[in-house]
Amino acid sequence: MAEILLFHHALGLTKGIHLFADELRGEGHTVHVPDLFDGRSFNSIEEGMTYVEELGFEEIIKRGTSVADELPRSMVYMGSSLGVVPAQKLAQTREGARGASFFYSCVPSSMFGTPWPADLPVQIHAMDADPYFVAEGDIEAARELVASAHHADLFLYPGDQHYFADSSLSSYDADATALLMQRVLEFLRRLDES
Repeated sequence: MAEILLFHHALGLTKGIHLFADELRGEGHTVHVPDLFDGRSFNSIEEGMTYVEELGFEEIIKRGTSVADELPRSMVYMGSSLGVVPAQKLAQTREGARGASFFYSCVPSSMFGTPWPADLPVQIHAMDADPYFVAEGDIEAARELVASAHHADLFLYPGDQHYFADSSLSSYDADATALLMQRVLEFLRRLDES
């Protein structure tokens, strides 16, 4: 079973993030879900990102790294949108990473000053018409990362919602989420077997 560090998106630590973590726990995995916003939550991506810009992306990464420093090195990193930034940095640069799953986002690996470790398994999940993922360059970053890795998948789901696997939001898509969860659990099973 995997030990997982899951970072939330720009709305904060929603009920849907907790439920997603609980589903992974129900399969026997240990899941840590830190609150990078100190209890704050937001009703829109714009509000959340305004708060993030006030804090600075470096502070978000620093908070994520501080959490990781208290945990074992052998970890699977997961992130939802904004949460991909600390998850990707840790997966890419922290010794001992077992794998990573990124939801709705991906940043260029060059952002962290080192290429993606070619042998580190990774999955990226997003909707094929999500304006944040497609129009803001994440899809190109995802394709580059997948091309550079030996065990990597980019899964595109039909639709235009951003936080489609957060069951507490109106953007939730039950069918896409069921498939995403099936793929994530299979990914974790493969990590256990390797």
